Amino acid sequence: MWVASCLASCCATCTCGLCTSVAAGISRRSARLAYCGLFALSLIISWILREVAAPLLEKIPWINTFTHAPPKEWFQTNAVLRVSLGNFLFFAIFALLMIRVKDQNDKRDSWHHGGWIVKIIIWALLIVLMFFLPNIVITIYETLSKFGSGFFLLVQVVILLDFTHTWNDAWVEKDEQKWYVALLSITVVCYLATYAFSGVLFMWFNPSGHDCGLNVFFIVMTMILAFVFAIVALHPQVNGSLLPASVISIYCAYLCYSGLSSEPRDYACNGLHNHAKQVSTGTLVLGMLTTVLSVVYSAVRAGSATTFISPPSSPNSGSRSPLLEAGDAESGKPEKKENEARPVSYSYMFFHLIFALASMYSAMLLTGWSDSISDSSELIDVGWTSVWVRICTEWATAALYLWTLVAPVVLPDREFY
Repeated sequence: MWVASCLASCCATCTCGLCTSVAAGISRRSARLAYCGLFALSLIISWILREVAAPLLEKIPWINTFTHAPPKEWFQTNAVLRVSLGNFLFFAIFALLMIRVKDQNDKRDSWHHGGWIVKIIIWALLIVLMFFLPNIVITIYETLSKFGSGFFLLVQVVILLDFTHTWNDAWVEKDEQKWYVALLSITVVCYLATYAFSGVLFMWFNPSGHDCGLNVFFIVMTMILAFVFAIVALHPQVNGSLLPASVISIYCAYLCYSGLSSEPRDYACNGLHNHAKQVSTGTLVLGMLTTVLSVVYSAVRAGSATTFISPPSSPNSGSRSPLLEAGDAESGKPEKKENEARPVSYSYMFFHLIFALASMYSAMLLTGWSDSISDSSELIDVGWTSVWVRICTEWATAALYLWTLVAPVVLPDREFY
């Protein structure tokens, strides 16, 4: 249960913030973190039910409809999927309700920021009601979750790209030598870590005496991609920087590791098979951490300048229209109108969509993409499905990053923010 404690401590800030905010009243800004609290709480509930709910589900007739009871792992997976479905429906319903909310005069704006007692009750009821659904509904949701999780991984890549570019621009704008030195130092450390870690992967996943061509291909591709990132970023026609290239490189190395460590424990080229339980648990913790960080960052980042989830009507969407009209500029202050609609600072629909997709992804992490049900409940996120999901995510990350570099060159007539 130490992993549960670890995840609980990582989510403590969000969940405690949720409880405090509900008791004291939630402001517009803290509402975003309150949603993070609900999501974090769902992760903790999923983990706990995965550990303890199997004997209870075996006694529920509309869940255990089998002549011969399936293994314990099936009930564990079923419990996680039901919690995930309830959480998904909560955020998906809000995403649909928030379509085309453009200004704060829209009554749906108050639905997004207020009514937290009612929302928590609805959230809890949805999760409870999921345990009254027939198994066929859960099976359909399980299939859909695999596609939704893949889309979330792409969103996670976009979030990482947004973070690295924001980080780089913030330090460059300071225009001081110490910040340039810091940029260079972090870049060098990240690249050294990428190649050193790749060397370690060769030792772990290319044991002597075995033909491990597939693993070698994955690792070599990771090293080549890191080199390509630097070459393209330094090209004189590309307005790139080495800091984002180095961060994306080490992230690709991590994805390569998480993919290789998810190989079945009986696969000869998995040099960590003797530590399968510890490795799968570690992969789960890292996966959960990146998921929580992604949704928290998207919540905090929402409303920041030029954020990727700002709607076109938002003042943060990168619009270049003047803030004051010509007459207002001459008088020195804008003309105020009664009941003037203030645009929302970010897309509520996309905000909730991220949480809905993250609910699917967390379920796939906890169930091993439903590829390890017949193996062992102690092995989480293990199987060839997990391997290829991670590797394809790495390649998609590389493709998206390279596109952000070359797009302004390939399409010079378009503006990129």
